[in-house]
Amino acid sequence: MKDEVEKAIKEIQPSLRADGGDIELVDVTEDGTVKVKLKGACAGCPFSMMTLKFGVERYLRARVPQVKKVVVV
Repeated sequence: MKDEVEKAIKEIQPSLRADGGDIELVDVTEDGTVKVKLKGACAGCPFSMMTLKFGVERYLRARVPQVKKVVVV
């Protein structure tokens, strides 16, 4: 599952980078929790949690059905 999540994150990175941010995969747990680190403009953006839940998490769950949630560490 981790390989699939890494691939999906690489697919969404260009969108985040276009706005001055980035995302880094930290871990994928057996229970389907994806741990990420937000970088650049995303790290301090007041809308980062919306981006995470309605953008990143939605995309990852669509691409990798085993993903249950995405959290920032």
